[in-house]
Order: sequence, then structure tokens, then C-alpha cells
Amino acid sequence: MKKTLTYQRETVSDAYQPTEPALSPERREETKQTRHSLWQSFQFALEGFVHVAATQRSFRLQLAAAGLTIIAGVCWHITPGEWASVLLATALVLALEMINTAIEAIIDMVTRDYHPLAKIAKDVSAGAVLVAAGFAAAVGIIVFAPHVWTLIHR
Repeated sequence: MKKTLTYQRETVSDAYQPTEPALSPERREETKQTRHSLWQSFQFALEGFVHVAATQRSFRLQLAAAGLTIIAGVCWHITPGEWASVLLATALVLALEMINTAIEAIIDMVTRDYHPLAKIAKDVSAGAVLVAAGFAAAVGIIVFAPHVWTLIHR
């Protein structure tokens, strides 16, 4: 038996009623008038990276895995095509983990109450990370299995 979920249609004003605005009217106006330099934009991006690294255990594990993968690639002299595959898979996992963290933060900012749509958004974004991690694992197996096989059967 197929199970379907139905949701009541809500207007934006009904669905989102924050206890306090994310930005005060003064800050909102200040933000509109402020143009950031390219350097400041990079600083903000670095702050985001550092925040995720400091607060998300899974991101730190993924960074460690990325570091080990890079060390293995250097030690086994993988080809440029293999480097491209490994680095692309690594960047995909890390970027999706950061997006997942941003989605979770936005949902937590909007509501602390349980809502089925909030659960779906969080679950789907986590699922995207899982798919990317599976892809990265497959790339790692394809690239490194022959090197490990050779090492074991010397």
C-alpha cells in the first residue's frame, strides 16, 4: 500500500511568524547600502567554512578523509584524470555538507517546532550529502583499489 503525505496549503504569513526579525529594519537598510569588496566576500566565505568545521563533526570527518585521500594520491602518483575525479568527488561532498548545514540553520531560525516540511527539507539535504559520499566512496574504490591490491600482493 502506497503511503502519501498531504499538507495543508499555508500562506507565507501563516507559515512563517518569527519571534523577532532576522535583521532589524536599520540593519536591513544598512545591508542594502553596503557593498562588500571582493576581499570581504572571501573573508565571509572563510568564516562560513570555519564555522562548519568548528561545529559539524561530520564535516571534520570528511575533511580528514579528504586529507588522507590527498596523501594517498600523492604517495601512489595517481594520474591527472584520477586527481580530477578524486578532487571533484571530495569538493562535492564538502560543499553539500556546507549547504546541508546552511539549510538546517535556516530551518532552525524559522521554527523550533516540529513541522513535517522542515523534517523533509532537513532529511533531503542530508540525503544529498549521503549520495555524494557514496559517489566519493565509489571514486575512491575505483582509483585506489588497484594500488591497494598491488601493495597487498607484493
